[in-house]
Amino acid sequence: MSNPFAAVAITKHGVEMARGLVTRFPGTDLYYMSKFARGDEEERGYHLFEGSVKLILPDLFKQYNGLIIIISLGAVVRMIAPILEDKKKDPAVVVVDDRGEHAISVLSGHLGGANELTRQVAAVLGARPVITTASDVQQTIPVDLFGRSFGWVIESFDKATPVSASVVNEERVAVVQETGESNWWTYEKPLPDHIRVYTSAGEAMAASFDAALVVTDRLLTAEEEASLLRNGVLYRPKSLVLGIGCNRGTAAEEIERVILDTLHELKLSPKSVRNAATIDLKKDEQGLLDVCAKYNWRLETFSPEQLNAVPLANPSETVFKYTGAYGVSEPAARLSSGADGWLLEKRKSGNVTISIARIPFTAEVSS
Repeated sequence: MSNPFAAVAITKHGVEMARGLVTRFPGTDLYYMSKFARGDEEERGYHLFEGSVKLILPDLFKQYNGLIIIISLGAVVRMIAPILEDKKKDPAVVVVDDRGEHAISVLSGHLGGANELTRQVAAVLGARPVITTASDVQQTIPVDLFGRSFGWVIESFDKATPVSASVVNEERVAVVQETGESNWWTYEKPLPDHIRVYTSAGEAMAASFDAALVVTDRLLTAEEEASLLRNGVLYRPKSLVLGIGCNRGTAAEEIERVILDTLHELKLSPKSVRNAATIDLKKDEQGLLDVCAKYNWRLETFSPEQLNAVPLANPSETVFKYTGAYGVSEPAARLSSGADGWLLEKRKSGNVTISIARIPFTAEVSS
């Protein structure tokens, strides 16, 4: 299905409500029992079904990101119980009562987006959103969503549950943030006293804590892993920009190998790469495009004039002869990242030249 959501109804009032909802909530397909057909379903793209709604739910679970089910909560719980798999796979499920008074987040509140979907549906229907997730109710850090709006990637979910428990139970929580966006605290109240922010792993390891949220683009040392991830979650912010220069026709495999080897040598995570950057002449370089597509990296390009505006310690006359720019990887990395310098100024390996810059996020921590 092209739409991300599906609304399902099995009663007269539920169908009436659902028909109104889908006209005001874009991206929602509608399913209801054929006995309530009005004759305009084919024209409007509505779906009719016969028999128990339980029979169509397994397919809807696979087809949609979120389900809005206008049926009693108990009935929905019993129907979906046999088809639940995992919170990382199951769609969001929101239940709405037959009078549209309450919209209830039932399944995949955080990772699946049910809590946000509940708020949106409630706003459209004029209903009361019912959300029971502890971090939402207490207005604290949702461990499984931390940094998600910025594109941060969780390295592992292994400790997400116990760390979440530490957060909501007001145990000592260390937020170790070495890079990445710092404006993650969005509540209109101060950061709770049991949550402390540290700017380096070493600073946190010298303190006492029960759980840790670690935000870094570095590969942790064995000692850091043992201390911080014993009861911690590791997040990879999108903080690195790769400046890339290469000879025409360079294979994707060579470009990829240089990138990964260089990141590993510098002890940086590929998951923290935000994008690659190069000269306009390389915007159609297939090998580079293939690598960017594989890792879902955006490729940003600059004109020779833009690149030449960046001062370089060692401008290359040879590069200028062929491209009109005195350098490619170095200035491209700086321009794209907004950084004043480089983590890696320039390194040539075979047909590839690479530079790496870290995006300068504001130094002010959340409060």
